Amino acid sequence: MAPKPLEMPSLDPKELRLREDLRRIIQAALQEVDPAQAVRHHLRRQGDILEVDGRQYDLARFRRVFVVGGGKAGAPMAAAVEEVLGDRLTGGLVNVKYGHAGVPTAKVEVREAGHPIPDAQGEEGARQMLALAQSLGEDDLLICVISGGGSALLPLPAPGLTLADKQAITDALLRAGATINELNAVRKHLSAIKGGQLARAAYPATVIACLLSDVVGNPLDVIASGPTTPDTHTYEDALAVLRRHGLLDQAPPAVLERLERGAAGEVPETPKPGDPAFHRVQNVVVADNAAAAQAAVREAQRLGYHTLLLSTFVEGEAREVAKVFAGIAKEMARHGRPLPRPGCLVAGGETTVTVRGRGTGGRNQELALAAALALEGWEGVLVVGLATDGTDGPTDSAGAIASGTTVARARALGLDPEDYLRRNDSYPFFKALGDGLFLGPTQTNVNDLIFVMVA
Repeated sequence: MAPKPLEMPSLDPKELRLREDLRRIIQAALQEVDPAQAVRHHLRRQGDILEVDGRQYDLARFRRVFVVGGGKAGAPMAAAVEEVLGDRLTGGLVNVKYGHAGVPTAKVEVREAGHPIPDAQGEEGARQMLALAQSLGEDDLLICVISGGGSALLPLPAPGLTLADKQAITDALLRAGATINELNAVRKHLSAIKGGQLARAAYPATVIACLLSDVVGNPLDVIASGPTTPDTHTYEDALAVLRRHGLLDQAPPAVLERLERGAAGEVPETPKPGDPAFHRVQNVVVADNAAAAQAAVREAQRLGYHTLLLSTFVEGEAREVAKVFAGIAKEMARHGRPLPRPGCLVAGGETTVTVRGRGTGGRNQELALAAALALEGWEGVLVVGLATDGTDGPTDSAGAIASGTTVARARALGLDPEDYLRRNDSYPFFKALGDGLFLGPTQTNVNDLIFVMVA
């Protein structure tokens, strides 16, 4: 006979208060990196003078002005450019993730496409953008709006490759736990538009790129695989990524052939620093993870918490990173270090998950599940993983909340947290508990945030 389910433990008032404050802190962080607001802050127009991060452009000297781009924040960024430029804007095209085209635009077509696995919609949009860039002359201006997810949303294969080839290698790299830097080092060398090649196609036109960074440390050539920035990676770097993750035998033959030919000097490299293609290009980071993390700290302070922004460079396997933050939560709860009670520690970055099971989840939910196991029985503590774009992995959850009561509440429902973690199945686990963070598409994307809160 099956054992009788345990009675579900209730949340104590301290934990309820932490959760209420967490919602306010998350809201403040997301508002700070609102894409439209970020673009308007860095692009200002006074008559015919467009000022971009301190540099001025005379719009009267440009015959045409177009907008192109890709990323989860593409729609609000394009709408903001339309607002700034008004009648000086000619038109344009931007690719966004399915479900992210909610912000209306008048002159810029917003096309939905596949992410994180690219699809034919994204390929066709990228092909049209490249053709537009190639048609520009010295008296044209191209404004690019690039945000996290842009690499998958601008999937134009290099000659000799197919979209299926790129889909296969992208999926293999994601499952192997490759970092975004590694993933994009490969994708740039399989693309006709990334790794500075959009800027090369647009030359001698003037190019302004507004970048909403979702990459740790904001390396410009990694954000959406850097379509408008000099590429610091090589074909040999891309091959090294495949070797490091044991994927040489799994790579489609055409992918491996291109990378090997490129490493041997038989295929031209992507444009590097100093290339004339970038003489008329300005790249501007309009918002990033640090801005969101700092806004979270300010809101936590307003709510009465002792605060600390620990780092915006957090990387590593999600379940291992979780143990570190659970350890910090315990230290705060027991000894008041590095923050006394009530404390809110904030960190940012991007972890990875090496997929071994067949479950559903994302790196932030997996981090929370591993943290929950480490926090079992500790009162008044939370560890939270949040994807700022509102979608953690292939799910509609932005992340999850772990507390000292998570494991007991799960077992009361007959759920085995160790088994869910083993199967990489964090999404249904937290959904059953009501501890998933369902924000919907936030229309921004500046990497992940981690919160440690102690009452």
